[in-house]
Amino acid sequence: MLEQGTISIHTDNIFPIIKKSLYSDHQIFLRELVSNAVDAIQKLKMVSRAGDYAGDIGEPEIEIAIDKDKKTLSISDNGIGMTADEVKKYINQVAFSSAEEFIHKYEGKSDQPIIGHFGLGFYSSFMVAQKVEIDTLSYQEGAQAVHWSCDGSPAFTLEESSRTTRGTTIILSLQGEEEEFLESARIKNLVKTYCDFLPVPIKLDGEVINKQKAPWRESPSNLTQEDYLEFYRYLYPFQEEPLLWVHLNTDYPFIINGILYFPKMRPDVDVTKGQIKLFCNQVFVSDNCEEIIPQFLMPMRGVIDSTDIPLNVSRSALQGDRTVRRIGDYIAKKVGDRLKELFRDNREQYISAWKDLGTFVKFGVLNDEKFKKQIEDIIVFCTTAKLTEKVAAETPVVEVQSSDGDAWQDVTPSPSSDSAPSAPYTTLKEYLERNKERNENRVFYSTDEATQSTYIELHKNQGLEVLFMDSFIDTHFINFLEREYQDVKFTRVDSDLDNTLLEQDKDKEIVDPKTNKTRSETIKELFEKSLNKPKLNIRTEALKSDDPQGTPPAIVLLPEILRRLREMNAMMQQGTAEFPEDHILLVNTAHPLIQNLANLNQGSIIQGDGESSTDQLVNLICQHVYDLALMSQKGFDAEGMKSFVERSNEVLTKLTEQASK
Repeated sequence: MLEQGTISIHTDNIFPIIKKSLYSDHQIFLRELVSNAVDAIQKLKMVSRAGDYAGDIGEPEIEIAIDKDKKTLSISDNGIGMTADEVKKYINQVAFSSAEEFIHKYEGKSDQPIIGHFGLGFYSSFMVAQKVEIDTLSYQEGAQAVHWSCDGSPAFTLEESSRTTRGTTIILSLQGEEEEFLESARIKNLVKTYCDFLPVPIKLDGEVINKQKAPWRESPSNLTQEDYLEFYRYLYPFQEEPLLWVHLNTDYPFIINGILYFPKMRPDVDVTKGQIKLFCNQVFVSDNCEEIIPQFLMPMRGVIDSTDIPLNVSRSALQGDRTVRRIGDYIAKKVGDRLKELFRDNREQYISAWKDLGTFVKFGVLNDEKFKKQIEDIIVFCTTAKLTEKVAAETPVVEVQSSDGDAWQDVTPSPSSDSAPSAPYTTLKEYLERNKERNENRVFYSTDEATQSTYIELHKNQGLEVLFMDSFIDTHFINFLEREYQDVKFTRVDSDLDNTLLEQDKDKEIVDPKTNKTRSETIKELFEKSLNKPKLNIRTEALKSDDPQGTPPAIVLLPEILRRLREMNAMMQQGTAEFPEDHILLVNTAHPLIQNLANLNQGSIIQGDGESSTDQLVNLICQHVYDLALMSQKGFDAEGMKSFVERSNEVLTKLTEQASK
């Protein structure tokens, strides 16, 4: 026996801490041991290139072996190995970093980095093993193989070994409750999760079980569009193809590599949870990048690989780390650059992606001043204007950052020229310029195309362009736009009607000599009497139209300021905005129904005093017109719908009675 002693540590007994607190997840041990094996192989390459080893390094590989009878799991490599002195130095002194010392000695001798530290990472083995053994033979000429063993106490043994092949084998005698790691399927899954992209073949039962190639470490010129798509499908199976992606590759002022994708957004996607995978030297670290990626880019997917992100600090410390903040700013800038370039060079492609990108781009504008300044001029809105743009087919776009300077290179095939047309989109500046003569510094917008369709058609028929601001974030975004464009007035289509939509010849209305009232005044009184709602403001106007029958007989309006106050109060109280009693009913005096109603009412007056059947019908029709107008603004509850159906049936009954006379 070469030596027997105790492991040098700075606490009375570090092993209970290792077993319970070193990592929150015991399965991490395999990542640590495989990473160490890759390090050993990279170290051998480095000493060989430096001329310190003249032997044949062979084909690098890592072999994982399972022995269910002995309940052992082994990880073997054909790397640099260790001498007895190195075992004493690197294993018996817990948390001593051999990697740091090695890198300092052979700096610049390899294009593959050393992953980590053969200190606490190795000791993660004791989270799952009751005994850990190391069998190793150094690359050094004449070296003696050694065998190290420890049963989880500070005591260890170190003795000579009969091993004849260069490299290291770690043998874990698993604890009873950790025997899940004796299953091949479990080991394959862990290798795929943590070690899939390590540049060394990892074998289990003679089968290579990792991909080895990390696309984000490749030169973009070596990757095809299909390579990027295949990588996305591998990371996120059963998902729709991404919209476009960005390949990051920089080593100043920090090192970061990665491929970030803009995904197709689905209703079931939780945009508050990150989908970007964090790697360190091709070793998977975490699915959690919330502290690194700006919040508004959380919906993005892909991989970030950086050695400049501290992994041994708390989440709060990570958020406050200066380098991490700079990396987040850098990523946001590159995303902004990509969007600007796509808008400039391929607007059709940009517009086709906007439906998915728009919401979190707007969120970024609201929360990141630098990002806002980058892309504020390329925010687009769907519009009712008949523009000539067409949206390109949804061909994903790849944009890569060159290592030469900071230029972007587009390697995406051009979209086909026969792309299907889609709804036109416009920027706010383009809208204002296009409409400055007709409605200068006024923007008409819709938040719901379906429920506000009547109002939208009124505007379209009179040549007024309407923008659609119908995402959940647009309530806040409109406030932002008003701060940015302080001389511009934003008006929802159902808040009030522009004078352009109304006939302006009320003064020409004929006054009835019997009542000394105009027809508009008579209609207003008729609705006020029939509806009997003191808080309801009834207006009578004639809507402009070449086809009065095609316009609504009445519409409900909610003043812009009052509606926003109501929505704000509801949001502060975390409730639903109730429909206010004090709203406007605009009765369209040009509609044939309203004119017939006025004539019908006039006829009932002539018939005599008291409420005749015609009076009853007039009242019912007034209520029905109001109901129809109200339905475009709010849904009925159960009782309201019951009343509406009953009134509708009564109206139809009375109409058929009169028609049959």
